[in-house]
Amino acid sequence: MGTGAQQGDDAGSRSGPPSGVTIVGASAAGLSTAEALRRRGYEGRLRLLDAEDRFPYDRPPLSKQVLSGAWEASRARLRGPDQLAALNAELLLGERAVSLDSRTRTVTTGTGRVLEDDVLVLATGLTPVTLPGQDGLAGAHVLRGLDHALALRRDLASAGRVVVVGEGVLGAEIAATARGLGLDVTLVGLGRTLLADQLGDTVGRVLTTLHAERGVRLRLGSAVESLVGDSGRVRGVRLADGEVLPADVVVTAVGSRPATAWLEGSGLRLGDGVETDSRCRAAPGIYALGDAASWYHEGFGRRLRLENRTHAVEQAQAVASAILGSDRPYIPVPYFWTDQYEARIQAHGTPSPGAEVSIAEGDVADRRFVAVYAVGGRVTGVLGWNMPKQARLLRQEHLAPPTARRSPQPSVP
Repeated sequence: MGTGAQQGDDAGSRSGPPSGVTIVGASAAGLSTAEALRRRGYEGRLRLLDAEDRFPYDRPPLSKQVLSGAWEASRARLRGPDQLAALNAELLLGERAVSLDSRTRTVTTGTGRVLEDDVLVLATGLTPVTLPGQDGLAGAHVLRGLDHALALRRDLASAGRVVVVGEGVLGAEIAATARGLGLDVTLVGLGRTLLADQLGDTVGRVLTTLHAERGVRLRLGSAVESLVGDSGRVRGVRLADGEVLPADVVVTAVGSRPATAWLEGSGLRLGDGVETDSRCRAAPGIYALGDAASWYHEGFGRRLRLENRTHAVEQAQAVASAILGSDRPYIPVPYFWTDQYEARIQAHGTPSPGAEVSIAEGDVADRRFVAVYAVGGRVTGVLGWNMPKQARLLRQEHLAPPTARRSPQPSVP
C-alpha cells in the first residue's frame, strides 16, 4: 500500500459519517478522540469502554502530585461529571475488552457484552513489566493507574527505605517524589546515567547529579535479579552480584508493554503495539492510537510508538479527522516533558543517546540551558532545561513539522 489511506469498508468508502463509534480505552487518548469527534460536529452514537471503574483521569500527575499527597484522587480527573454528560456518550466503565473480531468490528467484554460498530478505536495503553518474585508481595509496586498510585502512597506513609528499580523517566520521577517526602531512597538501574536511553549522557549526567545532591542513593550500572520477600512482604532487592538492598517498599519502573494481549487472533497486525498506517488505521473501520499503537510516520519514513500525554492528545485529533473522512497523514514533531524537583525538562523531536549534543543557550552549570541534538549534521532534537520559551523557539528554527514522503509504507490488514 502507498501513502494514501487504507481503502475498503471505511470512512473513505461510506457516503457519510459512521452511525456509531466505539472507543476501547477511556484515558487521555480515548477521551480526546471522543471530544474531537463532537467538536467536529459528529452526532452519531458514541461509546467509551474502559476496564477501570473510574471516570477518565490523567496519568502524568500520578507519579508526582497524587503520589506525594498534594492532590486528592478526584483532582486527577480529566473531566467533571457535567463535561462528560455534555459529551453525550455512553460510558461503559468497569468493562474489560477481552477479544476483537476485526472482520465484523466486534468487541467482546469480560462480562459477555458484545459491541459491534461501524468504527472501533483502540486506545488500551500499557501494561507494566514486573520483576521475578514480585507478584503477590505486599510492598512491591508498579505505577501505571490511579489505584497503583494510591496504594503506593499508602505504603510510603509508613515506609523508611524505598528502592526504585528503573532509571527512566517514571523511575526518576518516583524517586524524586519519594525523596521529597523525606524517605531514604535508592534508585537502581542498568544505565550509566538517569534517562541515558532517552536523552543520552550529557543531559543524563546533569539529572543524575541533581538526584545525588537531593540525597538519592544511586546504584547505576547494576542489574536486578529478583525481589526478596519474607512472610508475604517485600524485604529487599537482590542484585545480579548477590547483594541485597534492604527495602520496606519497592517500586519497579523497568518498562511497559502495549496492552494488546486481548487482540491476539483478532486479525490485526501486532508488533510493537497495534500496527497502523500513516492515518492511524489498523484495518478497515478500526483505528489505534496512544501508547498501545505504532503508526507509520511519513515524515520520518519509519514506524513510531510514543508513550506520552501530548502525543495521545495530538494523535486523537488526527484519528477523529480520519474517521470523518480526512485523508492526511499524522506527522507530528514528537514532544515529552518531565518535572523532577525544581527541574522542568522538555524534549522536542527525537533526541537519542548516539546524537552529538551541543548547548545552544544558557549554561549547564546554572541548570538553565537548551541542548541541541544532531545526527549526521542534521538537528533531530531540542531539549530545554528550565528554559521553555527558548526551547520552543529553537524547535521552530530547527524542527519544522515534517512533510510527508512519497515513499511506500507498510500495509495493514
